[in-house]
Parts: sequence; structure tokens; C-alpha cells
Amino acid sequence: MQTRNLGPLTTSAIGFGAMALIDGMYGHSDDERSLAALRHAIDAGATLIDTADAYAAGANEQLVARAIEGRDVQLATKWGIVFEGGRPIQHAHAQEIRVDARPERAREAAEASLQRLGVDAIDLWYLHFPDPGIPVEETVGAMAELVRDGKVRHLGLSNVTAEQVIAAHQVHPLAAVQAEYSLWTRDPERELLPVLKELGIGFVPWSPLGAGFLAGSAEQIGDDFRTNHPRFTRENLAINRDRFAPLRGLAAELDLTPAQLALAWLLHQAPDLVPIPGTRTPSHLDENLAAADVTLDTATLVKIEELAPAGAAVGAALL
Repeated sequence: MQTRNLGPLTTSAIGFGAMALIDGMYGHSDDERSLAALRHAIDAGATLIDTADAYAAGANEQLVARAIEGRDVQLATKWGIVFEGGRPIQHAHAQEIRVDARPERAREAAEASLQRLGVDAIDLWYLHFPDPGIPVEETVGAMAELVRDGKVRHLGLSNVTAEQVIAAHQVHPLAAVQAEYSLWTRDPERELLPVLKELGIGFVPWSPLGAGFLAGSAEQIGDDFRTNHPRFTRENLAINRDRFAPLRGLAAELDLTPAQLALAWLLHQAPDLVPIPGTRTPSHLDENLAAADVTLDTATLVKIEELAPAGAAVGAALL
């Protein structure tokens, strides 16, 4: 597996998003299958493992801890979402997200994650969402204390604006920023990506395969979060399938799977970009990781832009 840099942190070119392992997120999942998927991903070279304290109310971090035992990884987790109290910020995955990222909560959150993960330090610690009642730079100032104490190695932000990145980076250098980004969600290109490039901050796209759509796994939506997603309504899904069908045809011409084409396209957008697809199927893991070795020439990149321009998808994005 090739490596890339997220600021000063070196990781695999493609990571693994452990949110996909939450039971019910993409249908039923049991711990043994999830553990097998995580271990397979690490052993195959995906060393950046992404989780969060909000995933399955901390159980996802505990699952990751079991999977990484004896394995060399770069561990990323997040904090800020709460299930009681807090202030509503917006809707995500058809749910109201509540955030409490007061500076005085940072240390407690970090130490709880460290205990669940069974490690002495978190490699990359994100603020999951900005708190609408707290300037992001105040929250990051409190997070920086954990870096000085050696409990966190690098800081990141998730689901933030370019302006928030600039403000936070002035308080403490950021290694990476997360946002939804894929061939059917191109919003970061307008403001966020230029700022990250200017500041030398890495970028970690979540949902790089469009919640499975770009991998061709959305032909039939089961009982999971996508049933309430605007892009997966019966009408919108039919339109999106038609609009992105030529992209699947191009993948076939290149002897790639649709997922490999989508991930390879992402990797060509910036040298310090590390997508984190997630899956419970070992063959899909191998397929995803192989995209790191795909080279797309200029003509192919132009063709992709013609077939899937920004704004092609019908329906609102995940956030």
C-alpha cells in the first residue's frame, strides 16, 4: 500500500471507515464479521482506521481496540456528538445531531476514548462537528492541551467550513479535515479544498463511495439509514442510476470496478487526500485498496468530469 501525508502524519493512501460496521447502518452486522473485516483491512495495508466515540455509543471504539491489537495502525477518532442535552446543529443520516463541544468537556472525552481504544495516545483526534454555541477555536484550544500532555498526537476537524478551518488552524496546527466528498458530492471543491491546500492540511473524504451508490451496491436498499436519504428515494435513485450509468461504463472500459474508478478519481484530486471507505466484505476491501495503484491519465480525468460533473446527483447530500 502506498502512503500519503496528512500534515505531519503518514498513513496508508486509503484508510478504513469503521462507521460502516455499526449494526443497522448498512443492515445487520455482528462483532465477529466486523472484527474479521477490520483485521483484513489492516493486514491488507489500510493502516488509517477511523472511528468516533458516537459510533454505537462507544462500542465501535471498543471493537476497533480488539481489531488493532498487535497491529501497527494510525488511529483516528472523534468527539463532540452527545445523545442527551447539547444543542441541535443539523440533520445527518436522517437524524438530528446534537453537539456539546465545550472546552471543559475535551479532556473527559479524550480520556474516555483512550480507555475504550486501549491505547496511550490517539494519533488523530477530530472534533466531530463544530458546536453552534462555541467558537471552534476555543474548542481546538482545549483539544491542544491533550496534545501537549501527550495523549493526542495530531488534531483534526470534521464537517466544518473553510472559515472555521482558518480560525482553528491559527490556534493549533491541524493535520487533517474530514468532509463528505465523492463523485456525487463535490461541495468541498468550492471553498474547503483550496484553503486546505493553502494551509498544508490533509483531507479525509468520508462516504467516498456515496454510501455505496458509486460502488454499485445500491440497487436494492435494505433496512438501513439510506431509506430516509433524499438521494435514495425511489424516484431520485432511478434518476441517479441513469445519470451515473455512463461512469460505470467507463469503469468497465478501463477494466476497473465502479468503486475503484471512484476512489482512484478521488486520489487524483490532491496528493494529501486519504479516503476512508468502509465495508464488511473482504473482497470489497481488496477491491477498494487496489484503487491506490490505479493511474488515470488526463484524458480519462477529463472524461470523468464530462460524465459526472459537479451537481449531477439528484437529492440532498448526507449533511
